[in-house]
Amino acid sequence: MKLVPLGDRVVLKQLIAEETTKSGIVLPGQEKEKPQQAEVIAVGPGTEDVKMEVEVGDKIIFSKYSGTEVKLDDDKFIIVKQEDILAVIK
Repeated sequence: MKLVPLGDRVVLKQLIAEETTKSGIVLPGQEKEKPQQAEVIAVGPGTEDVKMEVEVGDKIIFSKYSGTEVKLDDDKFIIVKQEDILAVIK
């Protein structure tokens, strides 16, 4: 199955957080707060008022409490409006 966003919505795959302590111990992503970084998986066509500024494959930072989490074929995605994307990581 494939997610196709409508309007100015974007489908994101959240990046997994891994942190290494000063002593070299790796903390798994579930032990701390999830990062607000994600990869763009799909982009809607936009609207008359909103031109889409992100592309598939972009790494982005999005608002902390935005979007809707969706589980599809054992994968978790987040669907957000483009206005909830704060920056593109270059």
